[in-house]
Amino acid sequence: MKPACLKALPLILAALMIQPGCALLAQKPPPKRIAAVVTEYRHNSHADVIVGRLIESYTLDGKGEFPNLKLVSLYTDQVPKSDSSRELMKKHGVPIYTNITQALTLGSGKLAVDGVLLVAEHGVYPTNSTGNVIWPKRRMFDEIQQVFRQSGRSVPVFCDKHLSDNWADAKWMYDTARELKAPLMAGSSLPVLWRYPAADTKRGATLKELVVVSYHTLDAYGFHALEMVQCLAERRAGGETGVRSVKGTRGEAVWQAARDGVFDRALMDAALGTLKHSPISRGGTVEQLAKDPILCTIEYRDGTRAHMITLNGAVGEWAAAWRTAEGPKITATNFFTQEARPFMHFTHLLKGVEKMFHTGEPAWPVERTLISSAVLDALLISLKDGGRRVETPYLDIKYTTLWNWQQPPPMPPDRPIPGQ
Repeated sequence: MKPACLKALPLILAALMIQPGCALLAQKPPPKRIAAVVTEYRHNSHADVIVGRLIESYTLDGKGEFPNLKLVSLYTDQVPKSDSSRELMKKHGVPIYTNITQALTLGSGKLAVDGVLLVAEHGVYPTNSTGNVIWPKRRMFDEIQQVFRQSGRSVPVFCDKHLSDNWADAKWMYDTARELKAPLMAGSSLPVLWRYPAADTKRGATLKELVVVSYHTLDAYGFHALEMVQCLAERRAGGETGVRSVKGTRGEAVWQAARDGVFDRALMDAALGTLKHSPISRGGTVEQLAKDPILCTIEYRDGTRAHMITLNGAVGEWAAAWRTAEGPKITATNFFTQEARPFMHFTHLLKGVEKMFHTGEPAWPVERTLISSAVLDALLISLKDGGRRVETPYLDIKYTTLWNWQQPPPMPPDRPIPGQ
């Protein structure tokens, strides 16, 4: 090739790459090889609706788009009679290993995967002194990090929901990942799902007060509500500054707290007004329907206050409302989940995780979930101790994030859950 042709080669290649339909432009990177470490794998469990998308598509029926990830191994900590993993993995040619080390090394003795899905949400496990289920997340992550150390390298890890049932273990996981330079993500699907009306806190605004309503148990669904709180609060002016204290209030004292101005009743009512299927709409007041309300009051280090109110009997959805210092206007929105297969909100959670597996950069900050995990722990301690205010000097956690919520596309039709 003549020198002139060599000089022109970069221009020729550039022209080829911008042609419509060019193979160079359309080519995807190879799928990342993923190991799944789960507590149990049964139909509609978190393991099924997260890990299952790697082999059954985003719509869990083999007919939708597939993530650019390849499931190459599975470890299950428990195998109940309802286990569905054995038949499913055999069908798709995915080996099931008897320990976590083998699942990450594929039996080779060295790390042989590009990422790890850690899903510890279902199964039979004890509870701690505050009533929080002791999922074996620290034990599982300990085995994962040992493989990283022995192999001399780390890969990204996603931990479903909270990091741990207690602050010490959650912080250990966070610190260990940082030490090993292992990208770590965690958390709930709620920050990424549908909001009606579409609304988010304005980045850089001075958030005055935030109220979210929730339901079910605190350790299971209260955590989701706290992730809602944090994904909204972290966008305020100055970013996240950390949490000064957490206080739990229960029963009639919750309504007295409203009368005393501990939380803005107008914000709670605005959040309730966005619900799609609220029992309140069929008659009765929230006070009459919610027999055992629970209030979690979070005081941030910069003076911002947020409240999570569990209203079983009156509420079966999640919603939020807030005011900023810029004016009296209340913004409220319903955080909507698809409560039927394919539970499409988990697709949008997995898409963020997939991004981390390919780039090595978390799609949203793990500090969000570190704080949510710690606040839940402090709330349960407060309630156990009669509603005392729990000081949290250890939550001097500062971070900022460029993550932005976007309204997901319309969800596919529900596929009813048998028996419901």
